[in-house]
Amino acid sequence: MISSGLELLDNPIWNALRTDHASLAEGDGHARRYPAAIGPLAGMRDLSAESFEALRPLAESPVVLFCQEPPTIHAGWKELRNGPLVQMVRTVRPSSTFPPKQSLNGAPAVRRLTSDDAPAMVALAELTEPGPFRLRTMELGNFYGIFHDDRLVSMAGKRMHLPGLVEVSGVCTHPDARGRGYARMLMEIVMDEIEQGGRTPFLHAWADNYSAIRLYEQLGFTLSRTFHLSVLVAE
Repeated sequence: MISSGLELLDNPIWNALRTDHASLAEGDGHARRYPAAIGPLAGMRDLSAESFEALRPLAESPVVLFCQEPPTIHAGWKELRNGPLVQMVRTVRPSSTFPPKQSLNGAPAVRRLTSDDAPAMVALAELTEPGPFRLRTMELGNFYGIFHDDRLVSMAGKRMHLPGLVEVSGVCTHPDARGRGYARMLMEIVMDEIEQGGRTPFLHAWADNYSAIRLYEQLGFTLSRTFHLSVLVAE
């Protein structure tokens, strides 16, 4: 039986891939991942040796795990990166918002991004590192962007979907365009869509990304839990 409560966020990638994103999942009842062209996120039922063996054929390219405790790196695996990750859930809708600072040329141009924008989205994500982003990541949900002339300088969108919950993800701004409130503006568009659909927004951030965490707190997000992120590849 699948629950619709916040307990699904105890193991968000696994639960997304067995519920709303089950049609995208590669794997079985012990380990699943998104297709590599969409992204490296993978989930396991638990951290047992059996689950790691089920993950092995899915990890010829790197996979990203969100673990409640540092995983034991079994023989035949290589850990490429690790670090603490915070999960936050929007529990409050602030009564007032802070309007974005306008550029000298007036209000920024905002639009929904399309597949034609995918290369620019990947380039912006590689520059700013909001998290793994691939050419097909945008298939997971609507993304919105802000442009300076024809250059994408900020974006935000949706990633994991679970019953009653949708993740806000890919939030990033080019260094040349920071300090103008772009991330806040785009996040509010995405969060409004999620909440109008009757779901609760949640997100993940590096635990030491204090400026981003402050912004998320201003937008009504509160700390839910901390994960150990591990990037692994099967040797």
